[in-house]
Amino acid sequence: MLAAPGGYDGREIEVYRVFEALDELVTIVEEARGVPMTSGCVVPRGDVLELLDDVRDALPQELDDAQDVLDHRDDVVSKAEAQSGKAIGDARSEADRTLSSARAEAEQLVADAQEQADQLIADARAHAEESVTAGRREYEDYVGRAQSEADRMVQAGRAAYDQSVHEGRSEQARLVADTEVAQAAHAEARRITEAAQEDAERLRSECDAYVDARLADFEDLLSRTLRTVGKGRQQLRSPVGVPFDYEETRHGAPAYEEN
Repeated sequence: MLAAPGGYDGREIEVYRVFEALDELVTIVEEARGVPMTSGCVVPRGDVLELLDDVRDALPQELDDAQDVLDHRDDVVSKAEAQSGKAIGDARSEADRTLSSARAEAEQLVADAQEQADQLIADARAHAEESVTAGRREYEDYVGRAQSEADRMVQAGRAAYDQSVHEGRSEQARLVADTEVAQAAHAEARRITEAAQEDAERLRSECDAYVDARLADFEDLLSRTLRTVGKGRQQLRSPVGVPFDYEETRHGAPAYEEN
């Protein structure tokens, strides 16, 4: 019997022994004495049986296991198919549950976002209406005070004018003989009258400019409020997952200052 080459493990030695025993069987058959008039031969029974036992012992255990698998392959395939079907069914059920949960969560998120957006729009509208009301009251107050101041200045100018005319006439009557004094009185009366009218016009212009500046501030506040409302509506039309910055919208527009 030949020794197995060095470096082989146990399984490789067994396989090598199978091929070695088969080679020896081939040699025995080739060297066996032939039977006259036939194609048969006479072989040593003991040597052949010994080699066959060696082949049987050297066959790997995996072959028996493989034969067992082949014998029960239908059962194995059926069990594998059943397990595979169960796994697929469980996976589909889990996927359906996950999809249903995701849909419910998405619908809840959309509902919450819609509710917050509606509340934000309502707050913005209420704030805009309050700002418009306050602006109107302030405008009316400014216009009333400006009108009162203008009327007062006109009345003061008229009173100064009347006083100047009265004084001028009195001075003219007293100095009727003096032409230069009379002319100076008339000039002074005209100067006082013109100065009163100029003061009245200046105060009216300053009042109009102040009212226009306050209205411009109020117009800017309304523009920012409308931009905030527009931004909220744009966020409502945008895809779900993009969070709306409520803090920026709530605190972005500065409060309207009143003097």
